[in-house]
Amino acid sequence: MSSNPQLPAVTDSGLPDSTGLRLLAVHAHPDDEASKGAATMAAYVHAGARVMVATATDGAMGDLNNPYYGEPVRVERDITAVRFHEMAEAARILNIEHRWLGFRDSGFPSGDPMDLLAPGSFASIPLEDATAPLMRVIREFKPHVLVTYDEIGGYPHPDHLRTHAISIEAYEKSGDPDAYPGTGEPWEISKLYYDRAFNPEKIRAIHNAMLESEMDSPYADRLDWYDRVAAGEEDPDAWRLTHHEVTTQIKTDAFLEYRDAALRAHRSQVDTHGGFFFTPNELLRKHWPWEDYVLIDSKVETSKPEDDLFAGLRDTPLD
Repeated sequence: MSSNPQLPAVTDSGLPDSTGLRLLAVHAHPDDEASKGAATMAAYVHAGARVMVATATDGAMGDLNNPYYGEPVRVERDITAVRFHEMAEAARILNIEHRWLGFRDSGFPSGDPMDLLAPGSFASIPLEDATAPLMRVIREFKPHVLVTYDEIGGYPHPDHLRTHAISIEAYEKSGDPDAYPGTGEPWEISKLYYDRAFNPEKIRAIHNAMLESEMDSPYADRLDWYDRVAAGEEDPDAWRLTHHEVTTQIKTDAFLEYRDAALRAHRSQVDTHGGFFFTPNELLRKHWPWEDYVLIDSKVETSKPEDDLFAGLRDTPLD
């Protein structure tokens, strides 16, 4: 699959032949695709599917988050150019197609009172204006499956919340010939999923496995918070924990190094000695060799649990 000699050659994706199938993942910023579902995308490309990521914003409001980045002046001078280059490299590593939706990063408001969103930023403009570029991508690419964030965006960044909103709007209306005129011929997407990268069950399993291996685990505080919220304790951040049950697990153990390489491609944003790399891949392969998803809607017959995002589509005539 890969021409990169540092990545392992994979002879079997573990998935059925996916030739003719198309998967679209919608993300807020360059680097989100690497931390949420990258191994799944690499696996499906290997199985023959076409996989595309649509990135909503330019990432211009990002900070330099990697203390080991060797060219801080370059980031300070033109972070947008840096992040465009990083996104192109991540897409090359995963062998996926990529589209920019063309919006400016909204940033993460802070302060008391909260900062206002910059005028014209992705989260500040009307929903229809924000959805139109995604609708064009959908009607051109014609995905069978769309993957996006849940209703709190995975975490409540304004751009993640807006990414959820435009994804739902586009999923519901892409097949309507009267909706979004001028964005192409209608196309009905067959299945909608939420990414479940922060699955509490997964985090607990990995935490326990690390302790059993006499390793330090970084997840104790997060699990304590999960438990307090589950017990009904008052917590101002309780609303951030959604309760979608995982319906679909994609076995991705052969593609963890592809995920890691895609993360490292975003080297202005990802600390190469940080939290994304705390858990050894061999431990993941043994204790949680999947990436997790929640099936939200399906226009084809399928049954849960699933081990394939295209379940129900493989016996259906494809366009």
